[in-house]
Amino acid sequence: MKAIKTNIVVLFLLLGSMMHAQLQYNDADINFDNLLYVKAAKQYESIVQKGDDSQHVLQRLGDAYFFNTDMENAAKWYGVLFSKYENILSPEYAFRYVHALKGVGNYKLAKAIMKIYTQKLDTSDFTVDQLKNNDKALDELLNRQPQFYISNLAINTPVADFGPMYYKDKIVFSSSRDSLKYETRVYEWNKQPYLDFFMADTNDLGSDLAEVVQFSEILNTRYHEAVATFIPEGNVMYFTRNNYANKTLGRDGEGTNHLKMYTSQLQGGEWTAAIEVSFNSDAYSVGQPALSPDGRFLFFVSDMPGSIGGTDIFMVEIHKDGSFSEPRNLGPTINTSGREMFPYVTEEKLYFASDGHLGFGGLDVFESELGRNGFETPNNLGKPLNSNRDDFAYIVNEASQRGYFSSNREGGKGDDDIYSFQRLEEACEQTVKGSVIRKANAQPIVNVIVELVSADGAILGKTSTDPYGAFSFENILECEVAYEIRIAKQGFLSNAAGFNTTNEKDFVNTVPLEITKELNKLIVRENGVLKIKIDNIYFDLNKADIRSDAAQELNKIVEVMKEYPKMVIKIEAHTDSRGSDRYNETLSDKRAKATGSYIISQGIETNRIESAIGYGEKVLLNQCSNGVKCTNEEHDVNRRSEFIIVRLQ
Repeated sequence: MKAIKTNIVVLFLLLGSMMHAQLQYNDADINFDNLLYVKAAKQYESIVQKGDDSQHVLQRLGDAYFFNTDMENAAKWYGVLFSKYENILSPEYAFRYVHALKGVGNYKLAKAIMKIYTQKLDTSDFTVDQLKNNDKALDELLNRQPQFYISNLAINTPVADFGPMYYKDKIVFSSSRDSLKYETRVYEWNKQPYLDFFMADTNDLGSDLAEVVQFSEILNTRYHEAVATFIPEGNVMYFTRNNYANKTLGRDGEGTNHLKMYTSQLQGGEWTAAIEVSFNSDAYSVGQPALSPDGRFLFFVSDMPGSIGGTDIFMVEIHKDGSFSEPRNLGPTINTSGREMFPYVTEEKLYFASDGHLGFGGLDVFESELGRNGFETPNNLGKPLNSNRDDFAYIVNEASQRGYFSSNREGGKGDDDIYSFQRLEEACEQTVKGSVIRKANAQPIVNVIVELVSADGAILGKTSTDPYGAFSFENILECEVAYEIRIAKQGFLSNAAGFNTTNEKDFVNTVPLEITKELNKLIVRENGVLKIKIDNIYFDLNKADIRSDAAQELNKIVEVMKEYPKMVIKIEAHTDSRGSDRYNETLSDKRAKATGSYIISQGIETNRIESAIGYGEKVLLNQCSNGVKCTNEEHDVNRRSEFIIVRLQ
């Protein structure tokens, strides 16, 4: 941001940061303290060329270029400063160096400086995102998908044009153009005319401006007027001006002319003489007003006592009698140790410019949602709206997502230019990830084949689970659409789970799935009774010992019970009718209990076997009872062990 906005921007930045001039640099320091940075920079460079590269001179030299937004020279001299005095420099100078580096596109070195100073900031009151070592966040910002189409306006001039604001069906803005005055007065900083208010018509699309005229001869003075806001009815305005009354500039005890906020009313088609708001002061600056849509709350920028950084955003409530509540700082969610400026408020959001939140360099535009507990964490609006120069004074029609902002980026027509924009509807995109565990023991399963399937059955992606049972897809999913995840693995039953994406942008859907062994095919229903069905287990003649072939079958029971950890069974052992009834009952009971003991020995809890009872020949499955002649095969039908499921879940 260049000199023409000095009273709007740089005066805020400098307050409280001026160093006492040293006698040997008297002329340069006087020019610097009087904001004549171009002249001061040349003088400081001459001092360096004569061999004086003291910390004071290098800091002032870098600052002279930085405050005049000559980032190439600022980065150069801050670089020399850091090479000699890095260990004794305050975080503010790291902050300025990072901004200067970003301003020339050297993000690699900027990140390195951020990394160096992250640790130092742990014990510093100077808190800005620009000095946090967060490579990932900066890279994400640099690679973010653009949301804006921007256009430089035809009305821009080689001097400063900035600070647009809606006024009825027109736009009021500030400019250094001096075409309507017979006598041109220039501001010594950069030899441009002082700022005045102008008004322009909008076209049907609201994307360009035309027919520029002076806004008000009464309100435009010989000094700066800039950044206006209007109540909904359009007959009351608030704006920023130099502390100027009775044709005299007001100054504080150190001779600084601060900014003040004024108000004026429209009466009989003319704006009345400006009146100061009650919370102005000669000791600090107040300006850059913005009204809430209902006109009840007035937001503004100040460095008044209680500020967190160089300039903060405050708000007051406007009472029915026109008086104001006490100013309230918006707090650390919005304000940083850097500069927060140029607020604009809609029904849903606060927009503002900041160099304290993470950005591309210079001022960037941020938006903050209005939540239940106030304004939420700001979001950088990204490129191309933001650049490595100053981008600020953003206003928008939320319904059409069209609006205007200001920037001194390269490629403009002069100093600050006004740009129109169309905010593009951001695509609502989501992704999906998940995990697969075995139902029996909640352990992750590796190498499960996972498919992402659309609502019409098309396979959109295919992957497999890692050793932790996790999977993810890179596919971009549409919002508010149905999808399905299918899983398969040899030896296990296939499974699937559907999910619906929401309308939340960049949301990651999580889909957990369970998989079970194919052993649950052994669960059958016979005559209305749920059982685990295995091949017959055999015992040696007149014995109840578990043979190895029987153990292999019983292990299937164990696996099924592990797959269903809440399953409870009862064991029934049966014989054929050969032999005495008592003998058969006694032997089958021993075999049932031996079977139960084996299952318990394999890790199944005792209470999960409700009973193990031998019934001998009491429950035959055919006609082969005592005295009935049957073949061996017919008798074998009655020799069996049954595993009846009492409870499955």
